[in-house]
Amino acid sequence: MTEQANRVQPTAEVSPAAIVGAGTNIWHHARVREGAILGEDCIVGTGVYIDRDVVVGSRAKIENHAQLFRGVTLEDGVFVGPQACFSNDRFPRAITPDGRLKGDQDWTVGPILVRYGASIGARAVILPGVTIGRFALVGAGAVVTRDVPDQGLVMGGSGRTARLCVPVRGAIAVAGW
Repeated sequence: MTEQANRVQPTAEVSPAAIVGAGTNIWHHARVREGAILGEDCIVGTGVYIDRDVVVGSRAKIENHAQLFRGVTLEDGVFVGPQACFSNDRFPRAITPDGRLKGDQDWTVGPILVRYGASIGARAVILPGVTIGRFALVGAGAVVTRDVPDQGLVMGGSGRTARLCVPVRGAIAVAGW
């Protein structure tokens, strides 16, 4: 089997210090920062931002304008919907208590792990310190503040925490409803 070449659109910015696996396609205006690692056969959509040191497994699909900030790890086969945001600071501030502009040294990056085969819906927001389980589904617009179990389903937005749904004897039970 011959190794498939990457396809990087001319308007994409891929750091020479990033690692991009064979067969990965990076579309228009996407940005992949230094230290980022993308596996084989990934699709990185238009306008996607992948921050430094983010790790993306093989056969992942990251839709248009998604934002993956430092601290994010996506395992193989993860789907990220359009405009999804993976945040890395639970308590963001522009300045320190004494009024200085915050820099990298002024906060600890919160990790996010998305396990094998999980799917993140459009415009979902994933906060730091969260693990999303294997084949879990995060609904469009959900705000995820807690771990999601393997094959779990979370949905909900509008400023409230996503509700966890888990399979129960062939039906769906929604926690808190």
